Amino acid sequence: MSDKSSANAEKQKRFRERQKALGNKQVRGYISPEAQSCYNEISQITGWTDSDILSNSLKITYAAYKCGQIKLLNAWLTKNMKEE
Repeated sequence: MSDKSSANAEKQKRFRERQKALGNKQVRGYISPEAQSCYNEISQITGWTDSDILSNSLKITYAAYKCGQIKLLNAWLTKNMKEE
């Protein structure tokens, strides 16, 4: 392994260790414990897979964007933010 790829592997390893130390879990990226709680709740209620959750969240966000309702969506998400 070259020095450059070895250094990159070490950098990635340190990043993963930092994320674990912060309590974040990797789904498609690192998410906070609060986000993991929401993800688990969505998964239980809907029965959706990880791919379904990602796909449907993108569809909702895109629909809000196309209809000029991003501000409304953000306001709803802020209003309904979980308090833990």
